Amino acid sequence: MLYFQRVGFLGAISLGAAALILLPILAVVASVFGAAGDTWAHLGRTALGHYVVNTALLVAGVAVGVLSIGVLSAWLVTAYRFPAQRLLEWALVLPLAMPAYVMAYAYTDWLQFTGPVQSALRAGFGWQAREYWFPEIRSLGGAALLLSFAFYPYVYLLARTAFLDVSRSALEAGRLAGHTAWGSFWRVALPIARPAIAAGVALAAMETLADFGTVSYFALEVFTTGIFKAWMSLGDPVAAGQLSVCLLVFVGLVLVLERTSRRRAAYASTLGKAPPPQHLSGAAAALACAACALPVLVGFILPVCLLLDLAWSDPAARWSARLAALIGNSFALAGIAAAIGVLVATAMVYGARLARGKAGRAIAWANRAAALGYAIPGAVIAVGVLVPLGRLDNWIAGGIEGAFGIKPGLLLTGTIVALVYAYLVRFLAVALQTMEAGLAKVTPRMDEAARSLGATPSGILARVHAPLLASSLAAAALLLFVDVLKELPATFALRPFNFDTLAIEAYNLARDERLSEAAVPALVIVAIGLAILLAVSKRYFQATRS
Repeated sequence: MLYFQRVGFLGAISLGAAALILLPILAVVASVFGAAGDTWAHLGRTALGHYVVNTALLVAGVAVGVLSIGVLSAWLVTAYRFPAQRLLEWALVLPLAMPAYVMAYAYTDWLQFTGPVQSALRAGFGWQAREYWFPEIRSLGGAALLLSFAFYPYVYLLARTAFLDVSRSALEAGRLAGHTAWGSFWRVALPIARPAIAAGVALAAMETLADFGTVSYFALEVFTTGIFKAWMSLGDPVAAGQLSVCLLVFVGLVLVLERTSRRRAAYASTLGKAPPPQHLSGAAAALACAACALPVLVGFILPVCLLLDLAWSDPAARWSARLAALIGNSFALAGIAAAIGVLVATAMVYGARLARGKAGRAIAWANRAAALGYAIPGAVIAVGVLVPLGRLDNWIAGGIEGAFGIKPGLLLTGTIVALVYAYLVRFLAVALQTMEAGLAKVTPRMDEAARSLGATPSGILARVHAPLLASSLAAAALLLFVDVLKELPATFALRPFNFDTLAIEAYNLARDERLSEAAVPALVIVAIGLAILLAVSKRYFQATRS
């Protein structure tokens, strides 16, 4: 009781939320000690090696892709001025509004054997089937390429901010040492930005490990598809949990590599303004413009055009009562998860601000632990949520049956309670980081002044901090909303019976090769994501633009 008084109500919320976030992860880890059945032995003999190799190759390919695209485009828009530079600087974040699996559906229809590209080639050159070679989009290389164009903005945004922070004196020192503009990039700017770039690559790698829609649609044998195969096709949740632990090992390796890559290097910020950008003209300006426009074209504009063409080709699929129901389901789930997530994150961040001493350190550690869920793939979280909720359901059902003789069935598993729980485990870190950044800008002196006037902590939060944090609250809610809207693996595994969302509908229709019908829910997801991205990114570019 004394410790609870020291921690406070908001601190208790932080500790409880951290425990709930860690519970599914611990449940997955505990599955290693479960009885290994015939399924695990069968997977070990047949598919496990393919899962390891394909997952490693996919992550490596995406890491190289996002590093190349993100760093090059970030340096060009910060160090140079060329036609459409301001527009491209903003447009390079647009692929964040395009879920990777939606991009996969669009390009598959466009590049497959019966698609318009190969059909035009056969008609133009008189080729027949098997008389020419064309790259297969539904392959490991195709998945790596598409995921690179979907996830490079993580590297681009962090690298751009780092390059803007490089001081004029540092680059001028490189010039005095005899380096050209590109030599200064390689020898000065790139090493200074290395921690930010490594963090961006790690984020892209974790998103690759979490992807289910693209790899499943391409029929790739990686850990996320293996987890669902063991769970749903083979009916062995223990084997699914053990595969989830293997995937967690990959996540841990990515985080360790990100830390190790900058462990031995020291980075110091130097004072001074960023150097004025160099103006390009002629061929150099055209190349820079093309290099920055290509990721936007491939990662956003072309997929949107392909989806619009697919949707237009099937008038019956444009609007229907089912589409309205799907939008309602998606908005309900995303709205509930966003509201709860923002409330919990605000309580946790404010609780950490109020606490002092050992209690404050405990709450700070609890908040860090609650942020771990963002590094966990949705497929792993789905397995982890099902285990404790299933046991709790059985315990509650047994108690009700024993007391009243009624069999209530499942009360939590297979309901939106399980879904919202999984969303919070996966995405609470987004709201936490946004609220921490917003609250850090509010000086503690305002709290002290309010307390001197007799305000309680809850009164200070409601009357002082809430108005100041309005933009942070809105940003956190919007980011949570769009993340939940796009989430596929956890929704696919935990949704109630006959309860579909836009993401599930697009996935199911694409899996059945009904791509023109899948285009409509996919476009709705992209449109909502684009609107929210525009609202959030406007503040970012205003704050960082030199």
